[in-house]
Amino acid sequence: MKKNYASILITNYNKDTYIRNTIDSCLKQNFKKKEILVFDDCSSDKSIKILESYNKKIKLIKNKNKKFTSGPLNQIYGLIELFNKSKGEIIFLLDGDDTFKKNKLSFIFKLFSGNNDLDFIQDTPFLTNKNKLMYIKPKKHSYSIWPRFYPTSCISFRRKFFTNFLKFLEKNKHPNLEIDARLSIFAFQKNKFSIIKKNLTNYNYDKSGISSRYNKLSISWWKKRNEAFNYLMTLNRKLKIKFYYSVDYFLTRLINFFI
Repeated sequence: MKKNYASILITNYNKDTYIRNTIDSCLKQNFKKKEILVFDDCSSDKSIKILESYNKKIKLIKNKNKKFTSGPLNQIYGLIELFNKSKGEIIFLLDGDDTFKKNKLSFIFKLFSGNNDLDFIQDTPFLTNKNKLMYIKPKKHSYSIWPRFYPTSCISFRRKFFTNFLKFLEKNKHPNLEIDARLSIFAFQKNKFSIIKKNLTNYNYDKSGISSRYNKLSISWWKKRNEAFNYLMTLNRKLKIKFYYSVDYFLTRLINFFI
């Protein structure tokens, strides 16, 4: 690990329309002590050609064979590969179709440096397709089973936090449950979940992306919700935290019984 050093971990699959802007937004950061690592998961478009044009400006891992039929599990596999080759004290996640504001790394790094108890941050994204900020509305209830959270590209954390998280990841299970949900649930249960209102990420909703198939109340959405409960229950058991059964939990179980 390099102290005061940032690692940006980018996963890419067939994002040749966006990937150049994604990489450029990282190169233009006003924070100098950084590295950019990209995992390409068997892209069949022009992604590899574009990524190779950056030569030594990025560290490129080219996956030759997909590990899973699941998009979320493939993304998790790619991020672990990148993390193992990274050396930054602070880790930033970024999808191959999103971009960072040029002051993101310096702003987030300052927050971490000023608070030793801070391990996990999500900044507020700007939804480029709709030209608006994606503010999360507070929940009406006094407690939450899991937090409302922003997409993967808004997440940053300390290296030690992710190392600990890997022990609870269940990387080969829950094929519909993405990394942002797992990280957010873990951070929430560890009392490390933190969101800032400052907009530092431009989020692009891609209809071909992993999240696009989980339209609210669809079959895939209910399956994903069921897996989130399974993950949370396993996590709580390992952390020795009481699991609170809710109407949402029983409804999700019932619907998945009939799916």
